[in-house]
Amino acid sequence: MNVRALQYFIETVRQRSFTVAAQHMGVTQSTVSKMVRQLEDDFGDTLIIREAKQFLLSDSGRIVWERGQEVLAAIQRLETDVRQTQALQQGRLALGIPPMINLLFTDVLTTFAKRYPEIQLHIKELPGPAIEQQVASQDLELGFSILPVASDLALQSQAVVSHHVWALGNTAFFSSKSKTLQIQDLENIPQIWMGNEFGLTRLLRQAFAKEGLRPHIVAQSSQWDWVASLANSGLGVAILPEPFLARFPHTHLKALPLAPEQLRWEVASVWNGHYLSLAARAWLQCCEEILGGQWVPDNLQDSE
Repeated sequence: MNVRALQYFIETVRQRSFTVAAQHMGVTQSTVSKMVRQLEDDFGDTLIIREAKQFLLSDSGRIVWERGQEVLAAIQRLETDVRQTQALQQGRLALGIPPMINLLFTDVLTTFAKRYPEIQLHIKELPGPAIEQQVASQDLELGFSILPVASDLALQSQAVVSHHVWALGNTAFFSSKSKTLQIQDLENIPQIWMGNEFGLTRLLRQAFAKEGLRPHIVAQSSQWDWVASLANSGLGVAILPEPFLARFPHTHLKALPLAPEQLRWEVASVWNGHYLSLAARAWLQCCEEILGGQWVPDNLQDSE
């Protein structure tokens, strides 16, 4: 069915005249007649009884008149919704942020909410690997995780933040001359890690496996502050990303960075496929503005 033809038909019935309808539509009467004929051909039935002295509709014509107004109203709502979405005046963004980095996005969230108050922002706080799974299954459109992301998931990723990984513990665990640590230096030191569900732990296991080593893990926790507290108690050495050191005030502990060529804590944005919604792009643009660096992938910028 030709939507334009339906519009001409509806206006003709509303005005009860081909001539007046043509005037309202800004076209010739022959154009209106031709479009109504086309609509009749589409339905295979006469819609307007032309032989009658008064304006009459056939049975099919009455149905098209009644339902056609609903169709045009739905199309108008569709066009309005699309335009509002394109202008970021409505929409929804399902976003995943790991608890270990949620404080990074406080100012971004505030800016985004003020700038796009009509965008519904749904945030799930999950460890990076869980976010990757939900992005892959399209339960989340966009998320953040720790590189490298799971290779068996069809995900796109881009590194956005990079930090050293540090070993934090009693001075007795370290050589007094050490300024950095190799993975090999940690092999026999008791270590305290985040839980297995975290991207940092996945990263550490891969780094140790690459060197053919087995880490000596004495404790794990889903709470970074407890990991640091256990190190403060002397149980072992906590392995944490650089941003967390400033939050831990126990200055008597020694902190050494792991060799960056062996290990870095890299936060990455992850999404499913090549397309990101306008709301997701707006979020990443806010990240760039507030946090610096490059957050919007090059291929998306080029396609705009």
